[in-house]
Amino acid sequence: MKTLEFITNRQIYEKVICEAIPSASFFVWLATSDLKDLYVEKRCKKMVPFLEIIADLLSKGVKVRLIHAKQPGSAFRADFDCYPELVEGLERLLCPRIHFKTVVVDGMFAYSGSANLTGAGMGAKSEHRRNFEAGFITSVKPLVDQIANQFDELWMGKFCRACQRKQFCTDFRQMT
Repeated sequence: MKTLEFITNRQIYEKVICEAIPSASFFVWLATSDLKDLYVEKRCKKMVPFLEIIADLLSKGVKVRLIHAKQPGSAFRADFDCYPELVEGLERLLCPRIHFKTVVVDGMFAYSGSANLTGAGMGAKSEHRRNFEAGFITSVKPLVDQIANQFDELWMGKFCRACQRKQFCTDFRQMT
């Protein structure tokens, strides 16, 4: 059944981070303006860096692309360095103009909303330490396709020539 559902706060974490992303079989596309060391629950409620979930996906052959607006902080980098799968497998693009927050899983599921890929935005923080976020999830194919198309156009550089901010971009498809 095709769905379109408005979600807020903890629902974003549960339905996007805990359910949709770990269930990916082919690809995950992540777009965020802010990127921090996000910790999430794994299996037996153990808290792990979200990067461990991404590393697990890469180990299973799932392709992961990440677009973000600025370099993440030192805590993110320290977590990143713990997972060698990320060095070879995680494709990244830095675009200082990105402000949309999107997750696309296997071209069949999409999230679009206000939550950045941070603990306060999408993480497992308590209701008193989270941002107030809202968005929607969908499996309605025309909507998923529109969200994926916006991501793909940016990924492929459609807007780069006219952007006038290229000197601030780092076109690294893999983090080194």
